[in-house]
Amino acid sequence: MSLDLSSVIAATTQWLIRAYPAADGAMNAALAEAQARQAVTVAAWLRYPTTTDAALVTMAGPGGSYRLDWLVDAEPYEIRGPDGVWRTWVDEVVASWAAALLTCSTLAAEAVAALADCEHAAGSPREFRRLTEPDAHDWQAAPLMRHPDLMACVVDLHRPQLLERLRLLRSDDQTPTSAA
Repeated sequence: MSLDLSSVIAATTQWLIRAYPAADGAMNAALAEAQARQAVTVAAWLRYPTTTDAALVTMAGPGGSYRLDWLVDAEPYEIRGPDGVWRTWVDEVVASWAAALLTCSTLAAEAVAALADCEHAAGSPREFRRLTEPDAHDWQAAPLMRHPDLMACVVDLHRPQLLERLRLLRSDDQTPTSAA
């Protein structure tokens, strides 16, 4: 995980697993959190592809979870309360993109492939199997997070921007280099 985006990744992961809780049991909770963290990491790296982008969001802040909470009809929270601090680090676009990746394994695989030259991934292991190839245990652990209808309100917020980002990354990969 990129240290520059660690607060955004941690907070957005926390928001996803609270808004769409895992099935009962400690193992299910751990598997659901792993899936959410992988999706959020991929989404954050796509949204903020350079260390400069990450530094800017760290300086300015990502916006918080207020609109997401309203959208999923979560209980209102007090910004000065115990949840207030981490909720300010939730990134709405990253949450939307992560939701899109969790509900479509094909899109998730395409997004992971697009990270091949990502600055954040350099020198770190990148294993996103729980996101791209969920097994039966993954599906059982996170049925709400993996359900396209239940996640649609979050996915629909910024899915077109995710598709455009992936389209641009594909077209960059297919641009021929000129011979000297």
